[in-house]
Amino acid sequence: FTRLDLPSGDGQSTIDAPVAAAFGAPGIISNPYGAGGFGPAVGFPQAGLSVQGIHGGLGHLGLQHAAVGGRLMHGMGPAGNSVLLVSNLNPEKVSPHWLFILFGVYGDVHRVKILFNKKENALIQMADANQAQLAMSHLNGQKVYGRVLRVTLSKHQMVQLPREGQEDQGLTKDYGNSPLHRFKKPGSKNFQNIFPPSSTLHLSNIPPSITEEDLKNLFESAGSSVRAFKFFLKDRKMALIQLDSLEEAIQALIDLHNHDLGENHHLRVSFSKSTI
Repeated sequence: FTRLDLPSGDGQSTIDAPVAAAFGAPGIISNPYGAGGFGPAVGFPQAGLSVQGIHGGLGHLGLQHAAVGGRLMHGMGPAGNSVLLVSNLNPEKVSPHWLFILFGVYGDVHRVKILFNKKENALIQMADANQAQLAMSHLNGQKVYGRVLRVTLSKHQMVQLPREGQEDQGLTKDYGNSPLHRFKKPGSKNFQNIFPPSSTLHLSNIPPSITEEDLKNLFESAGSSVRAFKFFLKDRKMALIQLDSLEEAIQALIDLHNHDLGENHHLRVSFSKSTI
């Protein structure tokens, strides 16, 4: 049995030691990309996507050939691991919920575990390896709550839930049955609207009574500076809002996705490929 409240020994990796301390012996998965852990980047510019590629190059494949039922074709993703290790988190701000919301932009998050004795690190279990790869390629290096995130593939095959009676402080959450998953419906249009983080956000599910001023005030109350706003001409249930910076937009998405706007409408927030 591993004591979670004891510090890790000296002379070990700052990431691997707390992971080992918190989760026991890892399930090792061979890495086809060698020590670096990453293949060459493959771009899908027409879809705003960039994913880490496999040997041989796949730049000639368009997204319409690469995606089948919302999943990248067999052989394009990493060797099967759906668990991510996220490090350099802001320990004063981090919570399972905001990791669930942010990483949930790129796939369905099943479990989140923030390390008990090193809260700068967390493990996130995605629905599959392709979604983990998408989240890693888009969120690694992004600045969130003043910290630049480092996102890598974990050696663990799954996130363990705490044993009964084990002290956890609410740092581990199981979201397997969450109603907030964006990609649970096969063939969902959400698979076609996955874009890199941007300072312009796409808003949807806006009730008729909500005005431009209401939405601007909502985002400003969350600490954002609004540069521009525009309702969709053909569908007033959707809008674009441009904020002052990329970091502000990431934080606004975390804070306001699923915000209750009344009339049984919860705001949906995504990153947009468009600008205003």
